[in-house]
Amino acid sequence: MSTAFPIQHLGANIEIYSAPPVRGLIQHAVFDFDGTLSLIRAGWQEIMLSLCVEALEKTPTAKDCATLTDICRDFILQLTGRQTIYQMMHLAEEVRKHGGTPCDPLDYKWQYLNLLQGKIAHRLEALEQGAEKNPYRIRGSIALLDELTRRGTTCYLASGTDEPFVIAEAKLLGVDHYFSERIYGARDDYQAFSKQMLLEQIRNDHGLHGAELAVFGDGYVEIESARSVDGIAIGIASLESGEQGWDEWKKERLRTAGAQIMVPDWQESALLLSFLFGETDV
Repeated sequence: MSTAFPIQHLGANIEIYSAPPVRGLIQHAVFDFDGTLSLIRAGWQEIMLSLCVEALEKTPTAKDCATLTDICRDFILQLTGRQTIYQMMHLAEEVRKHGGTPCDPLDYKWQYLNLLQGKIAHRLEALEQGAEKNPYRIRGSIALLDELTRRGTTCYLASGTDEPFVIAEAKLLGVDHYFSERIYGARDDYQAFSKQMLLEQIRNDHGLHGAELAVFGDGYVEIESARSVDGIAIGIASLESGEQGWDEWKKERLRTAGAQIMVPDWQESALLLSFLFGETDV
């Protein structure tokens, strides 16, 4: 189990909470997208939070705004990494719990996506017109993916964002080629895909054991799922403003979920991978 405090530090910002029992075995790596590699959708939490609080404020037994904000932030973060529809299903439950009549979760989802699209349209347009990609990537992402690929690791991209958007945005960021056809996201039939299902399929299809599978992500869900299949769980508590440093709230959630290793970004990816692949003595 992960400890409450790091048992070891590497470099400036790599924190190890529980070392993998064996190093040097990673064959397959699964990545979350938003907040892990991409900043295109930075600010999505605020958009979703605003939508959810507004829906609850209209209910007959609505509490004060601060309380509603805490309720909504908690379930949004708890479900980060799962398909968006699950957060909207939880919103519908909260509306009902507060005496209201909820919209269909799919309606809430499209309300949210339309609001988010308005926020990120200028970013997508800039990238489509050839803008510099690095400001829209988590620091060190390309070096991390390059080094994994060089070591022969098969990489997958798995997101709670709708699959067509993930494919398009990965291409805009110039990272799609690292994953080839192994890009997965939310689907209309939401029960047909989950990160847990993908991890289990990779493990079973390739006969993987424990440390042969690594998961990189900033969400509670992928870290929890990684631990459930005995994979290595690497959490990134990134600031989606693009600034350097830790998102302390995200960091605490990832530790609680069972992250074995945590970083604020991928700037020390060479050191991280040297450790994971057993190339150093530390």
